[in-house]
Amino acid sequence: MEDKVLTEKESLDLISQMIRNTRSRLEDNSGIPFLIWGYTTVIVAVVVWSLVTTSGNYLWHWLWFAIPVFGGTLWLLNYKKQLNNRSRAITFVDRAISHVWMVFGIASFMISIIALLTYIPILFIVLLTMGMATAITGLMIRFKPIIFSGFIGILFSPLCVIVRDASSILIFAAVFVLMMVIPGHMLNYTAKRR
Repeated sequence: MEDKVLTEKESLDLISQMIRNTRSRLEDNSGIPFLIWGYTTVIVAVVVWSLVTTSGNYLWHWLWFAIPVFGGTLWLLNYKKQLNNRSRAITFVDRAISHVWMVFGIASFMISIIALLTYIPILFIVLLTMGMATAITGLMIRFKPIIFSGFIGILFSPLCVIVRDASSILIFAAVFVLMMVIPGHMLNYTAKRR
């Protein structure tokens, strides 16, 4: 098979089509990954805040590791379902978004492990990294609500350093609602309208 040399216009059209396909597939996926990780994080944060504030026992912070356990399990189940339903090819943009989330997810998990051994402002760092991954995803698929929500995560992440008591956990949860839950529902709405 002979490779065809594309003109500049054909190359731009191809890239635009890949972005439209990825955006459409993300919309078809109805924002479920955002909802899975958003709701899991918010629920765990509220549970940790409640247990720490009522008991005064900081060992409840170990429950943060329920996020990758429950969120990861739900995400894998959804991913397998999507693979079975997928009729289109995976584009470069699909792979790039997947790699962005893999890198930021691994980095956040590693930082969480390090936080067990030292004091680092973990809530700030996780919000910052997840905000960056969300904004990058939005920029790649050109979906403004995801772009804005990612920057909301980045802009509000310092509040988790400024507020030093347990209420920083509630700030963390509220920002995750703005950064993941609301955009996930917006993607659902967009998919239903199509």
